[in-house]
Amino acid sequence: MSKFGPLLVIEDDADDKKIFEEVIRDLGYNNKVVWYDNTDDALSYLQTTSESIFVIFSDINLPGNNGLDMKKQIDSDPLLRKKSIPFVFFSTSAHQEDIDEAFLKMTVQGFFRKGRNIKSMKEDLSLILEYWKACRHPNIQ
Repeated sequence: MSKFGPLLVIEDDADDKKIFEEVIRDLGYNNKVVWYDNTDDALSYLQTTSESIFVIFSDINLPGNNGLDMKKQIDSDPLLRKKSIPFVFFSTSAHQEDIDEAFLKMTVQGFFRKGRNIKSMKEDLSLILEYWKACRHPNIQ
């Protein structure tokens, strides 16, 4: 999958971060993985990078601004909206009010609860990444 750009992951739990990266490699993806543990640094990166980010994976509960706040900032920034980066919530927190807000008040492309085990996480991540590999969108030429 190297013809696709980096994966941006916003995750503040070091164990979850390690497992996520391990699963990505086990699935055979060799994309660069860019990690941030807070939304401020992730937004700064998105605003300044020339790389074409393949998919953003964000936790909901993060220090400072949460993942929902970050997505609102992306949606309100003309430069970032133009980048049309698929945005997926991937979180242990999946409260219905957060899911409703994500889909009714902003443009998210998915909301997934982190799997309780490696097998379910592999299934979810494989599904998400394979979908975006096949999907036509502005980041894929």
